[in-house]
Amino acid sequence: MNIPRRYWRNLDWLLILAVLCLTAIGMVVIYSASHSQLAAAGLNPFHYVQRQALAFVIGLVLSIVIISIDYRAWKRWSKLIYLASIILLVGVLVFGKSVFGSQRWMRLGPLSLQPSELAKITLVLALARFFEKEENALSMKGIAQAALLTLVPMGLILIQPDLGTAVIFVGLFFTMWYVGNARLKDLLIAGFSLIAVGVGVVVASLQGWLKVIKPYQLTRILVFLNPYADRDGAGWNVIQSIIAIGSGGFLGKGVLGGTQSSLHFLPANHTDFVFSVIAEEFGFLGSLFVLALFVLLIWRGLHIAAIAKDTYGTLLAAGATSIFFFHLIINVGMTLGIMPVTGLPLPFITAGGSTMITSLMAVAVILNVGLRRSKIMF
Repeated sequence: MNIPRRYWRNLDWLLILAVLCLTAIGMVVIYSASHSQLAAAGLNPFHYVQRQALAFVIGLVLSIVIISIDYRAWKRWSKLIYLASIILLVGVLVFGKSVFGSQRWMRLGPLSLQPSELAKITLVLALARFFEKEENALSMKGIAQAALLTLVPMGLILIQPDLGTAVIFVGLFFTMWYVGNARLKDLLIAGFSLIAVGVGVVVASLQGWLKVIKPYQLTRILVFLNPYADRDGAGWNVIQSIIAIGSGGFLGKGVLGGTQSSLHFLPANHTDFVFSVIAEEFGFLGSLFVLALFVLLIWRGLHIAAIAKDTYGTLLAAGATSIFFFHLIINVGMTLGIMPVTGLPLPFITAGGSTMITSLMAVAVILNVGLRRSKIMF
C-alpha cells in the first residue's frame, strides 16, 4: 500500500536513531574485534564489516517493504508465513550447514540464513493473530493452542541444537500471553511450573537419568555456577570476558586497543562476546551509552505498543520489542557471568547477517504499527 508522504511524520525517529547508532557502533566494534585475526590469516580485515553492511542493506530493503504494507493485512498471511517458517526449520535440519556441531545455517549466496532467527518474527505474527481474541488468553484450550504454536518451532530449534534461541521463544510466549490480557494467576502458575520442569530436567540430566540436554550444555550450566571449576576449558570464555570488561575501566582502552581481544584471549569476540569488547575498548561510559541506546529502543517500542490503534497492533509491537529485551538481558548477562553461555547475539552489534536482517525486520514491524496509529489515516 502506498503511504501518503505527510504520514511519514508518524515514524518514530528516536527509535530509528537508536538503531542507526547501534549499527554504526557495531561496525566499529566488529572491525576492532576481528581485524587482527583476519590479518594474521591473510584475509581482508574488513571481511566481517562488509558482510554486516551487506546484511544491513538487505534488511533495510525488507524493512521498507514491511513498513509499506498495512500490518493488519498480515493477519491473512500469518498462517502461511508460520508454515513456511516451519518448513525452513525442518529444511535446515536436513540440508543445513553444520558449524561446531550445530545445524542452524542454510547457504544463501554470500550470506548464511539462520531460519531460527526468522522464526522469532513469524511466531510474533502467529501469536498476535491468536491472542487478538481475548478469550484465547483466558481459556485453557486457547492457552494450550498458543503453547503448541510456540513448541513446534521451539522443538525444531532445540534439535539443532540451539538452547539459547529456544529460551527466547519461551519469553515471547509469556510476553504476548501477558499482553493478550492473561490472568496473573495463570501466568504465575505456568511460570513456576515451567521453572520446576526446567530444574527437574537439569537435575535428571546431571544424574544421567535423561539425555535431553547435551553434555556441552550441561557443562555450560555448571560453568555458569562456577567458571573457575574448568578455568582452562569451558570456563575460559566467561573468565576472559569478565577480565576484558573489568580492564576497560571508566573510559576504556580505545578502538583497536583491547588487549584481551587483539591478543586472542577472548574467543568469539565479534559474535557471542562482542559486548566484552565494547566494555574493554569504550569502558564503563561507552558500555552505559550502548545500554542506553537499547533502553531507548525498547522504550519507544513499548510506547508504540501502548498507543497502537488496535489489540493486534499492540501485540505485534510488544512481541517485536520483547525480542530485543530478551536478547539484551541474556547476551549482556552472559558476558558478565550472571547468565549461562548460550550463544545468543546482541542485535545490531554482533556480526551475523541473519541477526542483522531479522532485527531490522522486527524494528520495521514496530514502526509499521506506530505509523498507522491514527484512525484518520485509513
